Amino acid sequence: MVIPSVARLKEWVGREVAVTDWFTVSQERIDAFAGATEDDQWIHVDRKRAAEESPYGTTVAHGFLTLSLLPHLMRQAVEIQGMRLGINYGLNRVRFTGPVPAGSRVRARFRLAAVEDIAKGVQTTWNVTVEREGEAKPVLVAEWITRRHE
Repeated sequence: MVIPSVARLKEWVGREVAVTDWFTVSQERIDAFAGATEDDQWIHVDRKRAAEESPYGTTVAHGFLTLSLLPHLMRQAVEIQGMRLGINYGLNRVRFTGPVPAGSRVRARFRLAAVEDIAKGVQTTWNVTVEREGEAKPVLVAEWITRRHE
C-alpha cells in the first residue's frame, strides 16, 4: 500500500490499511532474540526439553519477539511517501493471545484507528493483529502508537 503523504493518512482512519506477506519465525531468530534480551527460558531455546515438556511440543517465540516484528512488517506492507522519520511512541492493550512455534509463519493486519496532528507530522494509532498461518485465533493484538514526521 502506498500512501501519497503523511497528511493523507487521515483518509485511512477506520480502515484496514494493509495485510503483510507471511514471515517465518525461525529457531535461529528466536535464539538471536534470546541472546539479545538475555531471555533464554527453556521454552524458547531448549528444543529437546520443549519437545518433551512444552504443551506446544516445540520451542516457541518470545511474545516480545513477535511484538518486535511490527516495524519490519509495517515497512513491508506500507509506504508513506514524503515521510522523513517514523518513531515508536508507545503501545496500549498489548496481548499475546497465542503461541508462535519455531518455524511458524506470521503476518500482520494494520487498521488505522486514529491520526492526530503534531509538530511537523502526525501521531498514528494502529490496531494491529498478528496471525499465525493455519490458526483462526490471532497470536498478538495491540494498539500501536507511532509518530510520522515529514
